Amino acid sequence: MNTLADHITQTLRSWVLQGVLAPGDRLEEIPLAQKLGVSRTPIRAALANLGNEGLLEHQPKRGYTVRVYQYEDIIGAYEVRAVLEGLACRCAAQKGLSNPAVSQLKACLAQGDAILSKGRLLPEDHQPYQQMNITLHETLLSAAGNSWVSRFTNQAQAAPFASDRIMLWDDHRVIDRSHSDHHRIVDAVIERDAARAEQLMREHIYFAGILLKENYERLSRKSAPDDAGGPYLPELAARLDKIPAVGPR
Repeated sequence: MNTLADHITQTLRSWVLQGVLAPGDRLEEIPLAQKLGVSRTPIRAALANLGNEGLLEHQPKRGYTVRVYQYEDIIGAYEVRAVLEGLACRCAAQKGLSNPAVSQLKACLAQGDAILSKGRLLPEDHQPYQQMNITLHETLLSAAGNSWVSRFTNQAQAAPFASDRIMLWDDHRVIDRSHSDHHRIVDAVIERDAARAEQLMREHIYFAGILLKENYERLSRKSAPDDAGGPYLPELAARLDKIPAVGPR
């Protein structure tokens, strides 16, 4: 069962990965607890969890700051993901998809098509599209039938900024291109064209890494840390004020 600390950890992790909390931001327990409507105890546990994951850095007597990564770290993680998930698509194509897997993948494609057919990206569509994206990738991984590929892919996705749960939801053209990739990848796997399926998935993930790197660098430029260890107030406070509280205490 997920505890409140787990929920807070997930929330703060999402804020870091999506840029709500930018590289160099300094995090303090009391303001975060007030914003999220919880006590300091789960906040303290969540910050420690994210510190262990490498998303935050702990500074004695200064608390935590969002870790600043070099672009080589981000691209390197995506390069690993590209190779692993490309291999998964090759294996899935060679093995052949089951009927349930084909149905699941086609359902994902149809859901993405419906969302993007509006011609613009709506805030309420972000989570459904993100979940569709996760389901599609995980279905292909499972279809590979190789537990080692799945295991190491999960490890690569656990690296900061390398997860398929991260999505920059602000450019319809970019998301539309990404979903077009999904169509080509799924078609290649269904047609059992192993070499093409592998190459398409590699390009798909590598392109996502390039976009995330560019966004990360933009966030870094906007959030140059001050002498106190990071711009907690007032810039961060203003950003947090726009986010609904998690509740309950």
